[in-house]
Amino acid sequence: MEQKMIYLDRNENNYGPAPKCFEVLKNADLTKLSYYTRAHEKGFKSILTERLASDLNVSREQILLGYGAEDLLKQAVQCFLSEGKNIMIPSYSWWYYKELASEANGSNIEYPIVVGEDTFYYDVDKMLQMYEQEKPEMVLISSPNNPTGNSLANEDLFSILKKMRETVVILDQAYLSYSNPINIAQVIKENPNLIVIRTFSKYYALAGMRIGYAVVGENLSALSTLMNRYLGYHRLSENIAIAALDSADYYANIYDRMKEDKELYFNELAQLPGFNPYKSDANFMLVKIPKEIMTDLNTFLKNKGLVIKFMNEPVLNSHLRITIGTREENKMVIEAIKEFHKK
Repeated sequence: MEQKMIYLDRNENNYGPAPKCFEVLKNADLTKLSYYTRAHEKGFKSILTERLASDLNVSREQILLGYGAEDLLKQAVQCFLSEGKNIMIPSYSWWYYKELASEANGSNIEYPIVVGEDTFYYDVDKMLQMYEQEKPEMVLISSPNNPTGNSLANEDLFSILKKMRETVVILDQAYLSYSNPINIAQVIKENPNLIVIRTFSKYYALAGMRIGYAVVGENLSALSTLMNRYLGYHRLSENIAIAALDSADYYANIYDRMKEDKELYFNELAQLPGFNPYKSDANFMLVKIPKEIMTDLNTFLKNKGLVIKFMNEPVLNSHLRITIGTREENKMVIEAIKEFHKK
């Protein structure tokens, strides 16, 4: 019998979507799949756009839906990054950030994220210094950042945005609901060249539905024109996303469990010689380990049906990134690592 694998390598939410999401699927009127949405007859693009605009207190014209945050990132960069121009991205960041510029025939400039004793952090002063020197066409900020898990404090974020007000800035908040919220209506009003990108993949456990959205500053109507979907969006996905938004208590409970389990990971792994876990505001944790055990530990965990991310990048090549799974899964990973360490 083939072993069932537990995947904790792609920052998915293994608790799964809220029960209301399954109710939408169970009770869906499948005849609607044959027809485009009629939301335009009520004066708006989609029911999800309308809901998000209401929740966030922004105009419906400022909300764009996409095929996950990945799609929105790609479209934004290709819309505003000119050939031969630069985009600033974090030094420790999701590998795809490094591909975005080349897809638009532009170049990357990496600004520093610095490693501390038990957390990573943005070097805000150095970031602003590089911005003044390089004068990039775009800036990408990820908070919380993947794979380091650190966030920008709101006061630092506001300070950065104020300095960069004349530049197109993308704020990737894929892991937002695991960290401090911002008043997006106020921030987007004060920063008309800002694009805030969010997703239903992580916190809401809907990665397979591919639903993302952006809130766009008033100076960036070109992106709205580029991404306008005249025939509407996926009708079933919209209803599932709204069901998730209606399930705040369900997700808050999961958030609390994950917060406790991140502390468990940190406390347990910090006791192992050579292991250095880093505090995280996201639904994953980065852990530095002795490089010489990477291959053997990977094999040992997979033999137990556990799959975590073994980083293999120039600046992160002796690190694990562990997605925070269910409580049972997390305890299995911790015990397996401890068992390996005793060998």
